[in-house]
Amino acid sequence: MLGLMQDTPLLLSGILDYAAQFHGQQEIVSRTLDGGIHRYTFKDCEARTKQLANALTKLGVKKGDRVGTLAWNGYRHLEAWYGISGIGAVCHTINPRLFAEQIVYIINHAEDSYLLVDLTFLPLLEALQDKLPSVKAVILLTDEANMPETSLSNVICYETLIGKEQDEFTWPVFDENEASSLCYTSGTTGNPKGVLYSHRSSVIHSMMAARPDVMNLAADSIILSIVPMFHANAWGIPYAALMSGSKLVFPGMHMDGKNVYELLEKEGITYTAAVPTIWMMLLQYLEETGKKVETLEEVIIGGAAPPKSMIDAFQRKYNVNVVHAWGMTETSPVGTVCYFSAQHKKLPYEERLKLQCKQGRGVYGVELKITDDNNNELPWDGKTFGNLKVRGPWVVERYFKEEESATDEDNWFSTGDVATIDESGFMQITDRSKDVIKSGGEWISSIDLENTAVGHPEVQEAAVIGVYHPKWDERPLLIVVRKAGSQVTKEQILDYLEGKIAKWWMPDDVQFIEEIPHTATGKILKMALRKTFEDYKLP
Repeated sequence: MLGLMQDTPLLLSGILDYAAQFHGQQEIVSRTLDGGIHRYTFKDCEARTKQLANALTKLGVKKGDRVGTLAWNGYRHLEAWYGISGIGAVCHTINPRLFAEQIVYIINHAEDSYLLVDLTFLPLLEALQDKLPSVKAVILLTDEANMPETSLSNVICYETLIGKEQDEFTWPVFDENEASSLCYTSGTTGNPKGVLYSHRSSVIHSMMAARPDVMNLAADSIILSIVPMFHANAWGIPYAALMSGSKLVFPGMHMDGKNVYELLEKEGITYTAAVPTIWMMLLQYLEETGKKVETLEEVIIGGAAPPKSMIDAFQRKYNVNVVHAWGMTETSPVGTVCYFSAQHKKLPYEERLKLQCKQGRGVYGVELKITDDNNNELPWDGKTFGNLKVRGPWVVERYFKEEESATDEDNWFSTGDVATIDESGFMQITDRSKDVIKSGGEWISSIDLENTAVGHPEVQEAAVIGVYHPKWDERPLLIVVRKAGSQVTKEQILDYLEGKIAKWWMPDDVQFIEEIPHTATGKILKMALRKTFEDYKLP
């Protein structure tokens, strides 16, 4: 027997309509490319987004067409997010940090009909335009006064385009399973793969993300949305914030410690989220200047495991709660969040800090399991390592334009991560399956080693890779970037690690370099480090 309730489709346009109707005077604040500040309301955003919807419709953009964006976090990009998806087209957010060849590949693979582009990325597109046959025109996210000279053959000014249109538009109603947006993986091996989200998956993900034990968003929250809108849907924040009525602040391209601090203080930020690299820069700035953060209550850290020392610094020095989270492009992205349950809040600080280094419990809607290489399910004892698999309503089923499913016969998606899960359901990533170090038949977690090494006061960043060993197959090599002015030695670092890790985990050597390479999404690029040290021999 079916229920007798209304079957209203879950569409992203409904989030914008709700925000404008019930939180119309709430602010959206953006740092512009020139460093200035733009501010307007949810109601203003809705009006301009509807102007964009009218303009795109007149350009001939139809349901299912892909429209690309190459832009920083800002109000015009937000309008593109809602306007493109709202008319039934697909908003394809392009990561400008990818290699030029990868950008060409994903624009052509997506078959983008139009590109909405910040001025920063104009030189990039000018160099690539002859390789992009599907692109009919480039819409520059600026006004007439700032339109640049360009070699691009067909360029449209965004403000001129939407300025001709009415701010009234009736959003079309269609199946909630229609595609809404498209993100590509960072492609560390092979070509990037497209993850095609639906309106349904994105709306349900946003409902979940706003919950108190996930992102804890409300109408009085003031959110600094640092995670790029071209990186896994900015972790869903631009959807969840409007759904919650929260004030939304965008940093644009200015994400260094000084600019992040200024927005925190001037806008009264209570909540923010980003990868560890951003928080490293902010903590350095605070340490150098002696400044404090007055209103910030909570930061969520994901994308890579934050070192214990980073979590501790936020909490002890600045009274800011840290929430560790895990997800990936294929999970929309939120999969687990490390919020304490009632019994965990009663633990001593050091025990809670240890727990905060884990990626946390699965959120409602995401199922987790770990398996061995023969797909046998492994116990949740906090010790047994296994291949992490997930499934749920916002987890990928197959990649864009791929015929083969990305899941097994029971719909489990293999994440490529190696993890443990404890008795309380707290999951901890110990490595990527391709990065785990197998020494004498035992596994060594490169992530744990890296985060322990970064706790040394003179270590800026650390990475660990496995190096061939004739007896043990592999042994860990610790690669370190010293802090400015530091002369810390190999012996001092190994002495620091003594007692903090298992004896057989101790790196066989320490090598110092000026900079550790990162992927387009800020993760350590182990592949490049292996290439750099391919001829290296352990002492």
